[in-house]
Amino acid sequence: MPNPIDVVEALLFASDVPLEAERIREVLDLENAAAARDLVGELMARYEAEPRGLSIVEVGGGYRMVTRPELAPWLVRLARARTRVRLSRPALESLAIIAYKQPVSKPELDAVRGVSSDAVLDNLLERRLIRVAGRKDAPGRPFLYETTREFLVAFGLRDVSDLPRVDGELVIPDLGAAEAVVGGEGHGQAETQQDPGPGGTELTAGG
Repeated sequence: MPNPIDVVEALLFASDVPLEAERIREVLDLENAAAARDLVGELMARYEAEPRGLSIVEVGGGYRMVTRPELAPWLVRLARARTRVRLSRPALESLAIIAYKQPVSKPELDAVRGVSSDAVLDNLLERRLIRVAGRKDAPGRPFLYETTREFLVAFGLRDVSDLPRVDGELVIPDLGAAEAVVGGEGHGQAETQQDPGPGGTELTAGG
């Protein structure tokens, strides 16, 4: 049986919410909540006895493991560091089109790629690399998509003007009434082949 204090330390590390004494008692099968609080107190004393980057605090009716306030500047640097995002080739292709021609509707994206982009758009939205920027003033009023701050961070860009220059011009076909076919939500392109989705060859953004 591991040292109960070590178990408490592991529980606090793993929990993303304040851990109540009663919950600690249940997990460790202790006699009462007071025994759980005693263990937390011993752990707090251990952390205070020597310089550490973490501390144990009581908050919201429970206990949490947190970083020390004086270390905040380094945590901010970490948050600003380049985020590595693994993308499939279709997702990276779609992201590039959106980045260079934003805002772009799904029918426009499908027309350039020649396949339906439902899956990759869902993937990019979930990763917060793109967002809905509104609706296009066109038949069916499809959603327009643009890149986000997370996109800039992932690729180490100050703004979209930092995007590498490319030879030639990326032309978005004039779809006209064809956009009405896909409907207002930007889904259901009638005559495009299905995108393979977020799977496939993985590429690393910013790397």
